[in-house]
Amino acid sequence: MNRVAALITFLTFMVLSEAQHEPGYCSFYEECGHNPSVGGTLLPPIVPCLDYSRARALRGKHYMKLKEVCPVLDRGEGNTFACCSMKQLSSLEMSLTLSKAVLVRCPSCAENFAHLHCINTCSPNQSQTVKVTKVMNVTSSNTTNEVVVGYQAFLSTTFADVSFQSCKNVRIPATGGFAIATMCGRYGAKLCTPQRWYDFQGDSSNGLAPLDIDFQLVQPGDTEGLPAGVIPYAGRALRCNETTPSGGQDCSCQDCQESCPRMPPIDLPPGPFRLLGTDGFLVIAILLLCFLLFSFIFYLLVAYLVRSKKRKDEEKGKTKGKGKDQNSNDVNQQLIDPSEVTCAEKNSLAAQAFLSLKFRYWGTLMATYPLTVLLLAAAVVAVFSAGLKDIELTTDPVELWSATNSRARQEKEFHDTYFDPFFRTNQLILTAPGRKGHIYDSLLFGKQNFSGIISKDLIIELMGLQSRIQNIEFWSEDLNRTANLKDVCFAPLNPNNASLTDCAVNSLPQYFQNSLDNLNAKANMTELGVTKEVDWRDHLIYCLGSPLSFKDITALGLSCMADYGAPVFSFLAVGGYKNDDFTKAEALIMTFSLNNYARDNPKYKVAMQWETEFLKIVQDYQKSPTANFTFAYMAERSLEDEINRTTSEDIPIFMISYAVIFVYIAVALGEYSSLKRILVDSKFLVGLGGIMVVGCSVLASMGFYSWIGIPSSLVILQVVPFLVLAVGADNIFIFVLEYQRDLRLPGEKREEQIGRVLGNVAPSMLLCSLSESVCFFLGALSTMPAVKTFALYAALAVVMDFVLQMTAFVALLSLDARRQDNNRCELLCCVTVSTKRPNKPNEGFLLPLMRKYYAPFLLHSFTRFIVMVVFIFVLCGSVFLMFNVTVGLDQELAMPQGSYMLDYFKYLYKYFEVGVPVYFVTKKGYDFTAVKGMNGVCSSVGCDQFSLTQKINYATNHPELSYLAIPANSWVDDFIDWLNPGSRCCRLYAFGPNAGKFCPASESALICPKKCMSTPPDGVLRPTKEEFNRFLPDFLGNRPDLKCPKGGLGAYDKAVVMDEKGEIIASRFMAYHTPLTNSQGFTAALQMSRELAHNITMGMRQIEGTSPDFEVFPYTVTNVFYEQYLTIVPEGLFNISLCLLPTFVVCCLLLGLDLRSGLLNLITIIMITVDTVGVMTLWGIHYNAVALINLVTAVGISVEFVSHMTRSFALSTKPTHVERAKEATANMGSAVFAGVAMTNLPGILVLAFAKAQLIQIFFFRLNLVITLLGMAHGLIFLPVLLSYFGPGVNKAVLLQLQQDKAKAAKELERRNNMMHVYENLSFESSEIKQDPDSNPTKDTTSPSQIEENQKEEKEERIDSF
Repeated sequence: MNRVAALITFLTFMVLSEAQHEPGYCSFYEECGHNPSVGGTLLPPIVPCLDYSRARALRGKHYMKLKEVCPVLDRGEGNTFACCSMKQLSSLEMSLTLSKAVLVRCPSCAENFAHLHCINTCSPNQSQTVKVTKVMNVTSSNTTNEVVVGYQAFLSTTFADVSFQSCKNVRIPATGGFAIATMCGRYGAKLCTPQRWYDFQGDSSNGLAPLDIDFQLVQPGDTEGLPAGVIPYAGRALRCNETTPSGGQDCSCQDCQESCPRMPPIDLPPGPFRLLGTDGFLVIAILLLCFLLFSFIFYLLVAYLVRSKKRKDEEKGKTKGKGKDQNSNDVNQQLIDPSEVTCAEKNSLAAQAFLSLKFRYWGTLMATYPLTVLLLAAAVVAVFSAGLKDIELTTDPVELWSATNSRARQEKEFHDTYFDPFFRTNQLILTAPGRKGHIYDSLLFGKQNFSGIISKDLIIELMGLQSRIQNIEFWSEDLNRTANLKDVCFAPLNPNNASLTDCAVNSLPQYFQNSLDNLNAKANMTELGVTKEVDWRDHLIYCLGSPLSFKDITALGLSCMADYGAPVFSFLAVGGYKNDDFTKAEALIMTFSLNNYARDNPKYKVAMQWETEFLKIVQDYQKSPTANFTFAYMAERSLEDEINRTTSEDIPIFMISYAVIFVYIAVALGEYSSLKRILVDSKFLVGLGGIMVVGCSVLASMGFYSWIGIPSSLVILQVVPFLVLAVGADNIFIFVLEYQRDLRLPGEKREEQIGRVLGNVAPSMLLCSLSESVCFFLGALSTMPAVKTFALYAALAVVMDFVLQMTAFVALLSLDARRQDNNRCELLCCVTVSTKRPNKPNEGFLLPLMRKYYAPFLLHSFTRFIVMVVFIFVLCGSVFLMFNVTVGLDQELAMPQGSYMLDYFKYLYKYFEVGVPVYFVTKKGYDFTAVKGMNGVCSSVGCDQFSLTQKINYATNHPELSYLAIPANSWVDDFIDWLNPGSRCCRLYAFGPNAGKFCPASESALICPKKCMSTPPDGVLRPTKEEFNRFLPDFLGNRPDLKCPKGGLGAYDKAVVMDEKGEIIASRFMAYHTPLTNSQGFTAALQMSRELAHNITMGMRQIEGTSPDFEVFPYTVTNVFYEQYLTIVPEGLFNISLCLLPTFVVCCLLLGLDLRSGLLNLITIIMITVDTVGVMTLWGIHYNAVALINLVTAVGISVEFVSHMTRSFALSTKPTHVERAKEATANMGSAVFAGVAMTNLPGILVLAFAKAQLIQIFFFRLNLVITLLGMAHGLIFLPVLLSYFGPGVNKAVLLQLQQDKAKAAKELERRNNMMHVYENLSFESSEIKQDPDSNPTKDTTSPSQIEENQKEEKEERIDSF
């Protein structure tokens, strides 16, 4: 038997080797049964009979069929010869139909593809281009025939190369990938060549080829090795930019680079600003430094020359009675004439006198009735705070950082209204570090490197984890039943009645349909004479390269589609690969997608519950010692959960911070004159009262805004108390220290003394509080919700703090002073001490220290010069750094240290190969049903060169500029391809109850012989308006399958929205961004996509029938978070400028239109702000909305550091600038240092221990910078600046003192005269003679003392500071 078989085989090869290759002869003809060596194909593997015979002349139906299927062979009826029968033509047509469904976008490509297979199957000169290499005996219908199961096809490389080039760029709109990727086997689109492309077509294991075809590509003129008589086919292949003989137009630019218009040069983004060949901002900073230093030194030189001249004039006696200080400022020693006093000086004195008098009366009244005042204040606070019962905390990041009327919010509202919101993502990124990879020698794909994580045991483990998650069940109160994944999952192909297998789960096991049997499947396969076993690895290699395939090319015959019916693209299954070497991936990705329900939908809570259970399973698995993966994970709810968790965990840190501040205030306010009186002189209750005033002001502010429906946020809870505490503590210290340093006048009541002290300090407190509140109220003009609500809450809190300080705190201090006067202990009011209070002012230790040492050292001429130079240098350096500050807030900074989300972000940026999807959304007003409308959107043959999808495609050619990686899918293109009669997608029932209705591709051609549309003469298919509206719903509801991969269900059914009239009112086209790893990337991607969308909009508005308000906009789920960074710089400048304006205006007004003081005040605050931004750059603090809130806060705190000092200097009557600066530094600087700097610093330092990175960076670091810079500028720079450039002594004040002195002199003279009269009368009438050296008892108030007391009281009222 073996000998017979061997003999048959030998004779077969002898026959094949002796076959002739002559023109006009066939090598095979007619169908003779199925190929027994091929199984599981998509089409029946029908093979031809071996038949060396002449080509047949075709007539009638045979000829018409050939003309329809292979028009390239048509020579006219009677003159056309072919080597194929009617049956062969029918089988060839069916096979070409499946291929054309993918290639139909490019007519020349589809034509070339059909051209080749028509030549192989039907050419009249078939024997000259084909050599049969393998035949078999096949019995069919009781007849045994010799059939061809393998042959060689000889092609000229000229035909092969042009044909390949015409097809290699044809796109699949649904995925944005290349069609050739599914037709080149293991090599995909990148590594595909003409030889590899033809090898795949001739491989019987690809599911389409019924036999093996060995394509031999031969160079022109190369005859070596060719069988005698063989002439490689060298027909003319069409280039992709050529029209077809049948009238088909040239391919579109997206499918054919040669068809692309000549694009203008790309406008590169502007480079860094440069001057003189270097960093332009550095040059500006250096020029500014040189200018400021030169101006300052020039000023000093001029001042020195003027002073020298004045000195010489004095020596000559030209300026008697006048002197000059060391800054060339006049020091008037002579009498002031009222005509010398300017209007501004009068206004300044009048303003100070008016405010001081009113606050004096007010303070006396509050101190007189302390209990009543406290009760009324408590009642007011209680009424305001009652609103807290309705308080709403905004935790949704969208509501917090994106304004309702912002463009991104409006676009999100439009998208979510017409389309479903972007689905909720629950994801794991798994790695297996340390596992060794292996090399797999594949029969089909050659040697392939597999990383350690691409191993069968890990895939099985991942499959088990996926199954556990898919089978999550829990009781839902909202549904009142047990809920599971199918209740909330995203099910694109069966959204209305989803089962678990309909849920969109993207993972590597989905390439095996989550089936262990499929993973374990093995089969023997023969390829090019080599037989080997194929297994899961061969299937995986193929599917990673061709995820759209319904059947692989291996003997396994498995589908690559997920169990829910859609493809799993490689970048959603694996990560960490390079150059599409998917098997070298370092990570596996598993994603569960849930529907994103509105928050008021009951299923929203169900989805949240499912995500909670998901996190529990994942966290338990992570702790399991048997887990072989190292992985990161997240749920859609994770970001908000972690932010809320860290906030609650850091509340104790804030409480400790406030406690530290409270302890400091309570201790620092005490007088401590002696150890025995420590409990009497301490100010524990006053400190506690001050803290309560701050707390009540914050509660009142929050309650009031809760009443009127303005929600609060966690940022407000963290920042506003801190800000008001800084402002409030400063005023408390100034008030209490001034009271302690004051000596009660003879005959003055305690309440009057408190009122007098309040009259001295309240104008300064009013100046700061009014500046800050107006600053914050203007800051509420911001468009960012978080900044706006913060500004509103802070403004009212500052106002309430000032009001309560002027009422409740004055009353509280009055009660405490009464206790102290009675020598009663704090907390133990019934206990008194015998040691009396010293009858002298208590200056503490800080005031003498600053008066004797700090102020003289700071204001020494050499020190002043150094200070100015250093601060000018710091300012210029900060200007340079300010222009280099990083704008943005990376989302991982919102996470606490140790959060699992930090690991997720690290894995995401490291392993993901594409970015987030971006939808280009069209609004109402565009006619998609018109031919021009379709051409303005599509990207296939006949479409406009600058259509919507073409422009997006052009952008993806420059991903480094556009941030677009994958072109947009296009439902218009796929709809046109779906209608094409060349595919079998759109057909109509011929009879029965559904006659004339749409017939799916799964139905037999006998039932549905009619196509929806006929082939157009020019090859450019466009439906009429009626056909468009009729078949579009069928397209959107057609589930894609092998026979019709263009079905729109799942890919497009939710991408097109029509109204009740059938008009398209919204549609979207999905592309993908490049991987974006930080906020700068997201912001740039948003900006570039908006520019592209605007360009598209302008182009589409030019199309006839388009509404002038039609618009295309890009939508990405992250846009609402990153839009703010497009405008945050001008927004920040606007807000900070608004805050700076009232500090200048209020300072000028309350100082009586003192413009110079207001300007110096403003300059110092600007320097603090600029230096703060400069230090932000050095310390890695990014500029964003949180930083902007802190910068606005910085302006408010800077007012505290600066305004008190400026006012104190302006009201001083010392003769020289330096002496006035010394007095202001000693008196007010000590209070500011104790009240602002030392109040803030302890609390800020505590925040360093917070877990949240956001608090560490933007509350600890930034507030520390603000406080230190404010302290440096307020206590070092400002006194020096005032000593150089401060306003002169107010002549109105000097005139007032002069007039008071004159009155005192007259009063003294009158008293002396009366005393002389009295003494004479006494001498004459007295009978007792007294010793002239004795001292009789007399009134304790002498005339000289009266004069001195009057003078001191006046100076106290005017120059208390």
